[in-house]
Amino acid sequence: MSKTAIPSAFQIKELIHQNRYLIDGELKEWQGPVTEVYSTISSTKPYSKTLLGSIPDMGEPEALEALQAAMTSYNRGQGAWPTMHVKDRIHCMEVFVKKMATKRDEIVKLLMWEIGKSLPDSQKEFDRTIEYINDTIEDYKQLDRNSAKFQKHDGVYAHIKRGPLGVVLCLGPYNYPLNETFALLIPAIIMGNTTIFKPAKHGVLLITPLLEAFRSSFPKGVVNIVFGRGRAVAAPIMKTGNVDVLALIGNSKSANALQDQHPKSNRLRLVLGLEAKNPAIILPDADLDLTINECLAGTLSFNGQRCTALKVVYVHEEIQEAFNTGFSEKVDALTFGNPWEEGVKLTPLPEPGKPAYIQELIEDALAKGAKILNKKGGKHFDNYIWPAVLFPVTKDMRVYQEEQFGPVIPIVAFKDIEEPLNDMAESNYGQQVSLFGKDIYALAPLIDTLVNLVCRVNLNSSCQRGPDVYPFTGRKDSAQSTLSVHDALRSFSIRTFVAFKDNELNNETIEKLLETKLSNFVSTDYIL
Repeated sequence: MSKTAIPSAFQIKELIHQNRYLIDGELKEWQGPVTEVYSTISSTKPYSKTLLGSIPDMGEPEALEALQAAMTSYNRGQGAWPTMHVKDRIHCMEVFVKKMATKRDEIVKLLMWEIGKSLPDSQKEFDRTIEYINDTIEDYKQLDRNSAKFQKHDGVYAHIKRGPLGVVLCLGPYNYPLNETFALLIPAIIMGNTTIFKPAKHGVLLITPLLEAFRSSFPKGVVNIVFGRGRAVAAPIMKTGNVDVLALIGNSKSANALQDQHPKSNRLRLVLGLEAKNPAIILPDADLDLTINECLAGTLSFNGQRCTALKVVYVHEEIQEAFNTGFSEKVDALTFGNPWEEGVKLTPLPEPGKPAYIQELIEDALAKGAKILNKKGGKHFDNYIWPAVLFPVTKDMRVYQEEQFGPVIPIVAFKDIEEPLNDMAESNYGQQVSLFGKDIYALAPLIDTLVNLVCRVNLNSSCQRGPDVYPFTGRKDSAQSTLSVHDALRSFSIRTFVAFKDNELNNETIEKLLETKLSNFVSTDYIL
């Protein structure tokens, strides 16, 4: 086998045998069975998967050890972390983010190899995560500043702040294994909770460079990191009933299975980002060039492997032919290659079985009357299948019913706007929609309806999560709780307060508490 030309900076020169895991502030050596980690990107000709390294294949004993460490650290709300002054928790997070920033090149390289994300998008994911952490720190400071006061009503004073919820089990997705995982983990930690974190099955080695930063930045037991299959690690933790928050970005089947295992689900707080089938609705007066470009980005950024991707496109029959032709040509003009190659838009799929699954969707659609509109549609590579533009798509086709999470684009023609609206109302999902058009008399009533079907209406632009300061959530099976810099701090905390009647004894007591600064909670200190 001959080696392919991979730039030196992006070559895998040493395998990463990740044999350490973090429990109770200690990086422990793993002596048990391991799972090899492969990339679908080939380092050789002819094609062959590339071995990147290995991770521990852990089970119930390690899962319960991590849970115990988190419980001990939280200590029913009496632990050092949940009772710590806000400014001290912020300091720990600032230490962590500085250490994390030094690992950019290693993590970006692993993002490319593990999940096939392009170099610019991998760099963007890392930088966006650093920005998210810094924004979270600033928002938490402001939250505390706003709480540094006393309110009075009906002769009763109240000192209201936000407190932690307890032990958080955090499970992130493979498509944004750094950014979306940390969008759960970081606010959970900074609000005073203790955590157990299991990385996704793809994008797992890229956590390796951060293990020491987690260990050395936070008190022991605040962050515990275990590896293995969710069934083997997460399930035993949930069965104990000692998890207070399940934070998961993934699919609803996994979320439901884990919830069902918790013996006291009424006590379980859920922070969930789940699947979606976001539609584009293209009206007759839409700007065709802009719409095609936005739909291209919406359907095929990171090969459509985003919960916010456009997964079905509704086109008004008046412009259906022009859109289909222009869109299909643009899809075929995209460049496929390895993530570090300049100008690449389509990259290898990280899941080995994904091309075969996409092929199944295509064959099912063709058997039921659809056609592939683009010339390259469905063309196979060793680790890829070229995006197929399918039309006309009907409701009985799998590609209409299932969240494809990959490179295939179903297009549905409509005559009456009630058709896509009814479909959205009947759908199990309700995250976002992209609406393309210019006529405000048509747009106004549509917007008023769509905001009650989904949680974000993107006007003449593709669906997306960011900027991270905006709410990210969904209706029905798409989400529970809201994630954004602002909202996530609230999702991982609860309002709690000290109340006292306005009398001489209480006023004198509170004044002494404030003067002596003996309480971390009763404080009007202004954090700069």
